[in-house]
Amino acid sequence: MRKLILAAGLISMLSACGGGGGLFNRERPDEFAVSRQAPLVIPPDYALVPPAPGTPAAASVDSSRAAMETMFGGPAQRSAAESAALTEAGRANAAAGIRSSVGDPATEVVDKGAATREIIAAPEGDGQDARAAIPEQ
Repeated sequence: MRKLILAAGLISMLSACGGGGGLFNRERPDEFAVSRQAPLVIPPDYALVPPAPGTPAAASVDSSRAAMETMFGGPAQRSAAESAALTEAGRANAAAGIRSSVGDPATEVVDKGAATREIIAAPEGDGQDARAAIPEQ
């Protein structure tokens, strides 16, 4: 009896393996039956009108300046106190391109000495452990 049940189980398991063809006989899409889509077409914009005679061409607008004005809103008005402070500092005597020449290796700078280098190289902190020392002359 046990052999009969075992034989019936083997036959049913083997019958599940046959008939389908496995991996080689399955339905696949036909790669040659694929058709291409038509390209998208942008419809014409009938609201556009040609520029009026005498107006500047779009290419003549400075894009970097327009971007700066868009981001920052153009030059800001200074308060009376700020204008007075700038006048006292010598705004009228400042060189126009000074910010470009500050980082130039040919710019002459004054050596402030070891004390300034120590202050700049000091680690950040709240200053509780700070100590001042007067260098001997």
